[in-house]
Amino acid sequence: MRLKVLSLVALALFVAGCAGPRSHDLLAKTAVTAPASEIAATHQIFVATTRNKAMTEPRQVFDGDRSLTTSFASVDITIPKTHKVGNIERPKGSASPDPAKHFTASSVTFYEGAPQFAQAVGADIQRRDERVLVFVHGFNNGFDDGIYRITQIAQDTNYTGTPVLFSWASSGKTTGYIYDKESANAARDDLEATLRMLAKTKVKSIDIIAHSMGTWVTMEALRQLAITGDRDLGGKLGYVVLASPDIDVDVFKKQMIRYGKPDKPFAILLSDDDRALKLSSLISGDKPRVGDYGDAADLASYGVVVVDLTQAKSANRLNHAKFADNPILVQLLGTSLQTPAGLASPEEDFGQPVSNLGRGIGQAVGSVADIVITTPFKVLNVVVQGN
Repeated sequence: MRLKVLSLVALALFVAGCAGPRSHDLLAKTAVTAPASEIAATHQIFVATTRNKAMTEPRQVFDGDRSLTTSFASVDITIPKTHKVGNIERPKGSASPDPAKHFTASSVTFYEGAPQFAQAVGADIQRRDERVLVFVHGFNNGFDDGIYRITQIAQDTNYTGTPVLFSWASSGKTTGYIYDKESANAARDDLEATLRMLAKTKVKSIDIIAHSMGTWVTMEALRQLAITGDRDLGGKLGYVVLASPDIDVDVFKKQMIRYGKPDKPFAILLSDDDRALKLSSLISGDKPRVGDYGDAADLASYGVVVVDLTQAKSANRLNHAKFADNPILVQLLGTSLQTPAGLASPEEDFGQPVSNLGRGIGQAVGSVADIVITTPFKVLNVVVQGN
């Protein structure tokens, strides 16, 4: 027991050291302009959030305090031409972002309530390809972190639909694990309501990518939908991707039993070297988390596709966001998302597309990783390797 406690303390210090001090300001103190030739793209990110509007630090837009109601907004983010796949280019410290070098929030729009937001997001859905990508962020995320991550995912995967961030009230602090867990619990109904709202638009497919503790919010919302007899949102639920799930394995199994075997591609991205989940496991009584669980076949028996990214490298020492910060993996994810979920096979998705693209990328960039994909029917070892 003493050794476990010491290990917990050491790992907590490591996580805190990796995070370091940072500002959660989304809006710049001083606007910096850049010529249009230096901008690669502008993304309008629609937002549903259970955070309070930031009053003491208005540049954060929304802070880490909980709200009992859902607020709605949209944020325009520019991406510099110097952007590299897998990166989120941000200025150091409290310096103002330079649009020629950094992700930059150029404007924020607030909506008075759900009807006004639904009208705005519905119009955007019709302008695009009638698909929506909902991203649910994880533990220790400020509002800015979620905005930047979904922007990076939309850009790097070449997603052509409407991006929507569901931002629950994470404190944005490494010491806020318990607070964040309770905030995630409090946000379940709000995510369910947001998904139902999106399903009432002209959208044809609602794809979900959830990360870390955000997978708990997502699974609980899906479980609640199943309880009401509408687990697939009237046939509009598309891909579900749970990246580094911070969920107790036994709890996840019970959630899946209640939800039932998915009809659409439902993937779990895990990694045995995820240091953040090692800490979560220790905090939770040394119980394994789904995101670093060693028995892929056991998880796959519940009707999900399990993608083991252990051998893939991460840009962060915690190895907790490989799906988005590894340039190869984020492109593989984008390739899988290109085919609408209604046309994809639940057991083959993340299999053949990954295999085909993996070989092509491997030939171009050399040895990268072994990706092991386990479905309810087979195990596929994708060797992403060059000559």
